[in-house]
Amino acid sequence: MSSSVHTEQSAVTVLGLGPMGRALASAFLDAGLRTTVWNRTPGRDGELVARGAVSAQSVEKAVAASGLTVVCVVNYDAVDTVLRREAVTDALKGRTVVNLTADTPDRARDAAEWAAEHGVRYLDGAIMTPTVTIGTPAGVFIHSGPKDLYDEHKAVLEALGGTHTHLGEEIGRAAAYDIALLDIFWTAMAGYVHAVAVARAEGITAGELAPFAKGIGDILPPIFEGLATEVDNGTHSGEGNPITSAVSSMAHIVHTSEAHGIDAGVMRATEGLARRAIGLGHGTDGFTRVAEMLGRR
Repeated sequence: MSSSVHTEQSAVTVLGLGPMGRALASAFLDAGLRTTVWNRTPGRDGELVARGAVSAQSVEKAVAASGLTVVCVVNYDAVDTVLRREAVTDALKGRTVVNLTADTPDRARDAAEWAAEHGVRYLDGAIMTPTVTIGTPAGVFIHSGPKDLYDEHKAVLEALGGTHTHLGEEIGRAAAYDIALLDIFWTAMAGYVHAVAVARAEGITAGELAPFAKGIGDILPPIFEGLATEVDNGTHSGEGNPITSAVSSMAHIVHTSEAHGIDAGVMRATEGLARRAIGLGHGTDGFTRVAEMLGRR
């Protein structure tokens, strides 16, 4: 790491000491950065202070201690409660806030507008990997906002380890990526726990299913990459697996689930989308046609 990271100007404040906030502060300390910490509920900074962190007695003192403040709390309502007080806003003027709190693109844009109105420099971002990856090469961070501001603080942010990607100057882009990627994750998790319930009803343990479930997961990345081109080009080829064929397998899942008294609402909703696409004349297309159908206004 360049020596500039260790200068007074590159000191950092971390607001929010939940599991992720503590991981962020810990990574900054590991990188040798002068780190100030604050949390609304006292008592979570003991280990960090023992390692050299400075415990601030108030938010305004915390943000005044550093040119860069990283915020990671539960949502933007909590961010507003912490930052949108006169004393804190005054202390932040001319300083930079990097908000790594998860919320919606509209909330990110609202936060950026507030920051601009009060002379606060603002970057939005998201953390796409669990707490255990922070400070390691496995961490994944995405950022959006003014590129020159990102470049100014890039060396400090990279102390968090992993990969950091600036997605563009439109402030809501990081949150939009976050929402889309979490959509994939939680939909997949819903599918997995439902599959486990169906398998167990048929006498198959989760452990027995796991290696085959992993196989399904492994085939998805190249499928995602290949289908992205079709979505962007609007081709939606169903040559390998038309929607009419997909609906048949979905119906089997619904039937088997409900025969065991297992709620099949998620798959019924998916089947409904596919049947709607067929009704619109897209039965020979691939399932990605549903994305275009959902996006129609």
